[in-house]
Formats: sequence, C-alpha cells, structure tokens
Amino acid sequence: MSFFIQQQCVHVYRMSISKAMQRRDFLNTLGGGFGGLALNSLLAEEATQPHVGDYVHHRPRIKRVVQLFMNGGVSPMDTFDYKPALKPMHGQRFNPGEGQLVESVTNSPGFKVMDSPFEFKQHGQCGQWVSDVFPHMSGMVDDLSFLMSMQSTSNVHGVASFMQNTGFSLPGFPCAGSWVSYALGKLNRNLPEFVVMPDPRGLPYNNQGNFSSGFLPAKHTGTVIQPSSETPVPFLSPPPTIKEITDQSESDGLSLLKKLNHSHLAASGGDLRMESRMQSYEDAARLQLLAPELFDLNRESASVKSLYGLEADETRDFGTRCLIARRMLERDVRFIQIWSGAGGPKNNWDNHSNIHTELPWIARQVDQPITGFIKDLKSTGLLDDTLVIWTTEFGRMPFTQGTSGRDHNGGTFVSWLAGGGIRPGTRIGQSDPWGWKTESPIWCYDLHATMLHLLGIDHERLTYRHNGLDRRLTDVHGHVLKSILA
Repeated sequence: MSFFIQQQCVHVYRMSISKAMQRRDFLNTLGGGFGGLALNSLLAEEATQPHVGDYVHHRPRIKRVVQLFMNGGVSPMDTFDYKPALKPMHGQRFNPGEGQLVESVTNSPGFKVMDSPFEFKQHGQCGQWVSDVFPHMSGMVDDLSFLMSMQSTSNVHGVASFMQNTGFSLPGFPCAGSWVSYALGKLNRNLPEFVVMPDPRGLPYNNQGNFSSGFLPAKHTGTVIQPSSETPVPFLSPPPTIKEITDQSESDGLSLLKKLNHSHLAASGGDLRMESRMQSYEDAARLQLLAPELFDLNRESASVKSLYGLEADETRDFGTRCLIARRMLERDVRFIQIWSGAGGPKNNWDNHSNIHTELPWIARQVDQPITGFIKDLKSTGLLDDTLVIWTTEFGRMPFTQGTSGRDHNGGTFVSWLAGGGIRPGTRIGQSDPWGWKTESPIWCYDLHATMLHLLGIDHERLTYRHNGLDRRLTDVHGHVLKSILA
C-alpha cells in the first residue's frame, strides 16, 4: 500500500474516533482516499516519463507537419515514375531476367506487362515526369522533393499502412503524429496538437489504429474531425434533444468543477502534474468556444475557395479538409493528417479492376485541392515552417491484374515532401526500369527520421520505455535524408 493511501486510512481512523466528526466529513475524506488511489497511480506512471520539450536536440527548421495519405496504394508508373521500358513490353509476359521469381499478391494470371495508359511529360525546371492524371500538381513540381524509391516490407494494406504510419508492421505502436505530440507538446493550448481528418466515405485500413498513440499516453492519440459533417467534432456540444443542458448550466458546472479541482490541488501541495491534468479538461472547454469559428469557411474569400476547388462537387470535400488544415496551421496545430480513400475494395487508390478509370477518378478529387493548399501555404508564409508529406502505403505491379488493373507492390512507390528545410525541385532514389523493385531503398524509417530532424529532434534519442525496451518511432533503423535538405 502506497504512503498516500496509508495516510488517508490513518486520517479516516482518527476522525472516526473523534466526537466532533461529522458524517459529511467522513464520506468526503473516505471518497477522497479512494479517488486518490486512482490519481496516485496515474501520477506515478507519469512521473517516470520526461516533461514536454525534453526532446528538442537542435534548432528546428519547422514547427508543424501535414501528412497527406493516399489510402490504397498509388501506382507510381501511372503518376510520377515514368517507365518507357514498359511500352515495347506491353502485352508480353513479365520477365525481369536472371531467374527472378515473379509473384502476385491477390490474383494476376499471366503477368502481362501493361504500359501506362496515361501521357507523361516533364515539368518545371527540375524536369520531373508527371502523368496527366495530375494536371494541377504537375505545375508545382519545383516546390517539391520526390522520394522515388520508397519501399515496404509488405504487399498487404494493413501491414504496409501500419509501417508507413507507425514504423512497425504490427498494431499497438504509436503513430508519427503521436510521437511528435509526445515529444513537443502544444503550440496552441486551445486546440488539439494532433488532428486527423479521414475520408468521409470511411476510415482507412486498420481504422483508428493508423492514428493511435499505442503505448504512449492516450492524450497523444489523434483527434478525429470530419469538417463536412453536421458535427465535425463528436460530443463537443450536447445533443439538441437534451433541453436541460443550457449555457448557464454548463457554465455553473464548469465553475463548480474548477473549484473542486483547485481544492484538490491545494490539498496535494501544488503538484504540477495534477495541475497539468486539470489543464487538459480546461482545454476541452476552450475547444468548444473555438471550434465554430475554426470551421466557419464563410470567412474565406471566393478566390481562396476557388483555389481549393470548393466550387466543384468532385473536389469540394478534400478541398474543404485542406482549407480547414490551413486554418489549423494558422492557429498552430502541431500535426495534421488528411486521408484520401476509405478502406475496402473501392473508393480509394486500390486500383485492382481498371486503372484507366479508377485512378483518374480518385486523382481528380485531390489534384486541385493539394495544389491549392501548397500555393496558399507558400503565399502566406506558412510553408516556411511547415512540412507537407504526400505518401501512400505501397505501389502497384508493372503487369496487369485481370484485364486492366494493377496488383499491390511493396517493392517501390513514390512520396514527396514540401516546406521548411526541404530543398525544392529535387528527387532522390530510383526504381528498376519497370517500377517493380527499388534500386536504392528509402524506408519509412528514413522518412520519419527526416521529419523528426526538421522538427529539431534526433530520432535515435526520442524514446519511450515500454515493456523493458526503449522504443523509437524509427525502431533500430533510419537515416536522415540529408540530400533533400536545404
């Protein structure tokens, strides 16, 4: 039994033999003792963890991160990784030579090579190849740095998605946003430090496991927001059917809670960790006041709405989430994740059936909004201290699945970065002539190490003790991609 609980028991006993003791005093003291049991356990756990800010190891280049995740596996040879070698091989059985084994993930009988049905052109001063599925994005390649040879250990959506988000192939590990929240804390005390905006058609593969805090404290889990919903933040306000809850009753309740909290704080001798816990509840109350203004896009000009594609049905949703993200960045939300595509066999980038129709459909939804987002951040100066990451969980095969689809391929895929500390108009890494495997692997660990480096964090020193091990976002791997840094 802890010293805290022993003292409570002794105190209750002494009061029980006092003639002056009142029934109300007894219940209050006893209740406080049992409440202290839970509080004592929570504070003891937190006492073993470092305080916010302990993980700033060098001067940061950025303050905030936005991750744009294309759920389902974007085909590199149909978007950013031009492969002219596929054209003369079109329709032939895929044979990389040297007796290499060719396997498919689901079912790809025949392994017939398929040339990209989309036209590629070089763009910008950097000469980056981009297909015509991204007519808007092709105009900003000089602001981007391309990672042309990302690789995953898995061709399975859930496993590869876990890797790209958490650095591990198994569930239960904290995602990158949670690690950043844990290491650096808040820039704005009125808003969550880690916000997730999923596709309104559904959650991605692994559902909320992709933005879980894992074994880190639960407060570092991503706060899920759906801007297009009637209630963007669930449970932020009372249901309209409950008339008993009024502004006055909420105000009275918060006032009483504040008095009780401060009474406990005074009795505990001014424990700073207890004060921090009280602060988290007050943050939730402040979010109630700030959220309506944050989601009010009527404050934006018509030209800004047009820039993000809010006027067209196919771009309105993703454009709205990008514009909300910009408003969050202005208010110093630390880490924002925006998803395109739900989990499942359709409504995403998982183009098994017909790459000719499925890829342009999903690409049109994000092309203009993402381009407008980067342009807006650049014009307002927010891009100077914000890192934008565009990624997916894996790529696609250079041969057909069925008649005109492409199967999963963890062998190589493309990501790109933009923003503070990044050298624009660059590309590193290379895949083989067919886009089947990488010739110079870049792993999720390298991407995460680079992100942390730009935030002022040494990825090898950002650790959390769990089950006897000092866990890291980058596990035992990872190198900062110095060649893309400005």
